[in-house]
Amino acid sequence: MSDSSSAAQNKPRRMAESLVERFAQRMREGELKRGEKLPTEAHIMAAEGVSRSVVREALSRMQAAGLVETRHGVGTFVRDMPAPEGFTLGPSTIVELSQVLDLLQFRLSLEVQAAGMAAERATPQALEELEQALHALLQGPEKSGSTINADFQFHLKIAKATGNPYLIDIMKHLGTKLIPRTRMNSAYNGQSNRSTYLQGINSEHQQIFDAIASRQVDAARAAMYLHLSNSRMRLREAQQRQAFYNE
Repeated sequence: MSDSSSAAQNKPRRMAESLVERFAQRMREGELKRGEKLPTEAHIMAAEGVSRSVVREALSRMQAAGLVETRHGVGTFVRDMPAPEGFTLGPSTIVELSQVLDLLQFRLSLEVQAAGMAAERATPQALEELEQALHALLQGPEKSGSTINADFQFHLKIAKATGNPYLIDIMKHLGTKLIPRTRMNSAYNGQSNRSTYLQGINSEHQQIFDAIASRQVDAARAAMYLHLSNSRMRLREAQQRQAFYNE
């Protein structure tokens, strides 16, 4: 892939990120308050000078991060406030591959423990929600609409199952940037590679759920550690493939 082609593909993503940050700034400054309805897609397109796809991508990212919620037939509403600008760990700061790898290392210390806590503390309702999130993930993008968002929701439900509000908040703040596929779609380019890649990830998520559901604390931690370690390995392999094809 040429540099110009890669830049063209990345432009809508950068525009969506910029739009998310502008909305976040308006929320921080109180211009958009909790519970307030956002402008329509058409209004945002006209006001910001961006395409409908950019607007929808930005709204999807804010929804995944827990900043807004969409009520079908009604509109999209502000749900939570973004972290202050001084808090540097966030979606807009996780851009380069090295930063994604650093985030995965951070997640090892955070989510391994969370998985064990979930196995120990999860209520029946929390386990049901986690199972629903797993089923949505296993169905794939054809049914779930977005594999990346379904993946994030599964990890978010684990945080919720711990009952620790700080874990939930930091997961929401990071949003779908937690999922390496948001930065490295090349990790599953090609139909055969994609199928094998998704099967491996689905199996890892299933193992995590099974351990949590059966209240096996150590097994849940081990399953999460294996999943995140494998994610780092897959990401590095994708980086190597991408460098090879760009030569």
